[in-house]
Amino acid sequence: MKIIVFDIGNVLVRWDPAPAFRPQLGSDAAVADFLARTDFLARNLRADRGERFGALAQEIADPDDRMLFAAYATRFACTIQHAIEDSWRLLDRLRSRGHAIHAITNWSAETWPIGLTAHPRLQEAFGVTIVSGQEKMTKPDPAIFHLLCQRAGVTPSDCTFIDDSAANVAGAEAVGMDAIRFTDPAALDRALTDRGLL
Repeated sequence: MKIIVFDIGNVLVRWDPAPAFRPQLGSDAAVADFLARTDFLARNLRADRGERFGALAQEIADPDDRMLFAAYATRFACTIQHAIEDSWRLLDRLRSRGHAIHAITNWSAETWPIGLTAHPRLQEAFGVTIVSGQEKMTKPDPAIFHLLCQRAGVTPSDCTFIDDSAANVAGAEAVGMDAIRFTDPAALDRALTDRGLL
């Protein structure tokens, strides 16, 4: 038996922040400009470390941008509308082979309950789920990988970690985990099969 540790966003559930802002801004180009000028991804990562979107919005000088950013959490459900069903099928196959399934996700504590409501499978899919916003640490910090191992009662060498971020894959490898960079379910299927896990 192997320990399989999944990332969630863009591995099991598609995440795209644009739909949260498109109704107000009207076009993909306008959304892209908004995301750039508000440094959205950097602020979102801070939310993944435990800060709240309303507080982060107060740093934004333009009042319209500040109001739109502050409302992001209330519109979060539309950013995670689609499960990646082929990835879920792989997860189910791994479980059927007797592998333990856990998760580490960079996800805001503020929006995590919305994710659980939108995708109820997340409530029962994993033995241990590490949510960065609840722990106030994010991947690829080595501490978050060690926290998963501590709570699951395993060692890093027991684990195969799956994530779409190259930095997070490198972080997992640095603590001694096997790691797979997720690009699409077919490539993941091949990587897992090559390891004898499927």
